[in-house]
Amino acid sequence: MHDYWANLGANDEYTTPQKSYKKFFPSLYYYFFHLVRIVFYSNRQAKKNIYDDINWVNSSIDIVKSLERTGVRLHVTGLDNIRKVPGPVIFVSNHMSILETFAFPAFIHQSKKIVYIMKEELTTFPLFGPVSSARDPIVVSRTNPREDLIKVLEQGAEKIKKGKSIVIFPQRTRSGFFSQSAFNTLGIKLAKKNNVPIIPIAILTDTWGNGKILKDFGKIDPSREVKFAFGEPINIMGSGSEEHQKVIDFIKNKFIEWGRQDLISE
Repeated sequence: MHDYWANLGANDEYTTPQKSYKKFFPSLYYYFFHLVRIVFYSNRQAKKNIYDDINWVNSSIDIVKSLERTGVRLHVTGLDNIRKVPGPVIFVSNHMSILETFAFPAFIHQSKKIVYIMKEELTTFPLFGPVSSARDPIVVSRTNPREDLIKVLEQGAEKIKKGKSIVIFPQRTRSGFFSQSAFNTLGIKLAKKNNVPIIPIAILTDTWGNGKILKDFGKIDPSREVKFAFGEPINIMGSGSEEHQKVIDFIKNKFIEWGRQDLISE
């Protein structure tokens, strides 16, 4: 794990090695031979109060490597942009699947200590609850938008003062499409209030589908490459409306660059 971590910290991009793994039943292979194992030992660490930064990043790297062993290829760009800002930032990303939630620590946390904004139900869910709670998230109810906004602004300010960066998914829920109209300005508000920059993230993670019965357990499709792109830091000036549009444009342009403009909606 250490060599892998060090390699990520020294380069601007990461691409899955050329070695190819092909599984006849990739979903079955990944969930039963990898994900269950990773979640089990992570939950044990969380319950023992030892699911610290190192263990979190190691489990995230394990997720990435397990996906690669299943045949999934990743291409990550713009890692140098994370290191351009010495202090905390607000990461603002579109949200397609649970994959990015699991994988972000492997690529971000060694440079920026991150916390997530998370639905309350995810901290009580038996499978992922202990791990989610152990990482000091900002928990929202999603039943009272005004209360949630106040909580995010107040707790977000506290996390930033402690040197932590915050990952925000403004679409609020996972979607196979990048909906521009559903992309709210919460990240902009939080960045402006605390005088920290935004780093936009464009992600394409439909290799891990959303399940019809259990949303976290959709089809794993190794034919679809995973893409992460970290953009240049953006400082908030004035109302923030211009910067909000820059974030949207960055994500939209990446989808076009990746040949997936069919996933952009108004």
